[in-house]
Amino acid sequence: MRQRQPRIHDEAHLDFIRSLPCVSCGNDIETQAAHLRSDNLEFGKRSTGMQQKPDDKWTLPLCGRCHDVQHKGNEKNFWTNLGVNPWVLALSLHAASGDHELAQEVINRQVRR
Repeated sequence: MRQRQPRIHDEAHLDFIRSLPCVSCGNDIETQAAHLRSDNLEFGKRSTGMQQKPDDKWTLPLCGRCHDVQHKGNEKNFWTNLGVNPWVLALSLHAASGDHELAQEVINRQVRR
């Protein structure tokens, strides 16, 4: 039986994600750090339960309205409809954490609005 690893919390990265515009609609006023709950073992992202948040590296910037839509429906469909691979984008933004210029370039290349 696999022992559950403790969640890795990174407040500095969450603050960075909140400083970026919403990757869905571009709103740059009220961005939230939206955790990806869907699994994708290709990128090392395990499934989390409803009461559990994944590690903070699995976050993307969404405004409150888009964040609600992401969680109320099918999360994978939400990202597919945007044409975004959320696991690649989350890992790319985590690698760019703290560098707003690089993060904006990552978003521009991976997100089609």
